[in-house]
Amino acid sequence: MPNSPAAPTAICFDLDDTLIDDLAASSAGLRAIMERIGHPDFGAARTLWDVQTEISFGAYLRGDLSLEGQRRERVRALAVQAGHAGIADQHCDELYRMYLDAHRSAWRVFPDTVPVLNALGSAGYRLAVLTNGIEALQHAKLQALELTPYFHAVVCADSAGAGKGKPDPRIFHLTAQRLGVDPASCWHVGDQIQADGLGAMASRMRPIMIDRHHGRRYEGVTSVQSLDELLRLVGLPSAAAGSL
Repeated sequence: MPNSPAAPTAICFDLDDTLIDDLAASSAGLRAIMERIGHPDFGAARTLWDVQTEISFGAYLRGDLSLEGQRRERVRALAVQAGHAGIADQHCDELYRMYLDAHRSAWRVFPDTVPVLNALGSAGYRLAVLTNGIEALQHAKLQALELTPYFHAVVCADSAGAGKGKPDPRIFHLTAQRLGVDPASCWHVGDQIQADGLGAMASRMRPIMIDRHHGRRYEGVTSVQSLDELLRLVGLPSAAAGSL
């Protein structure tokens, strides 16, 4: 991919841990479950939750598990780690509702999210959210955090069709179609190298990887640690500088 590609006409954003601090929200939800089941080790619980989520939610996106089934698998894995084997589906569902309540109470945008979306919108860019998250939950986040008006399209994997979640290029093509642009004129900003980075490249979008928590860089892929860096990439002034 060239070092100085043409500026985009549209920009797609992943939602969780790109625009919204989902790590903090999911940690709040995780602690709520841990307190109820007496799990003593947040580090071990966090690692297990992330691994099991990747496995179970991936199976849901492929159509191999129901929404409730993947949630139960994640809760059961955590319960087993805490020494509780064989908990019933109803108990799993109750624990996951606790998780969602705590998660929802911790929804926050990153400090640079709104200034950067304002700057991009004022400059005439067409903007979209492209997420593997559950449509009802992702729309609720956007509405609660007053982000909905910034976007010309919101595309979620569960409403795009079974097996069409990121990194499948079809969901990227669908997003470009809803924006009315060619995929090659669109950039995609996200935090997951496989889902966001490889998916964007397969669809001919330019991937921009953002890692707010660890600052990882990926060879051959443009990487940023904040959305303010994205403004510089498209030739706009820093939103942080403009707010001083």
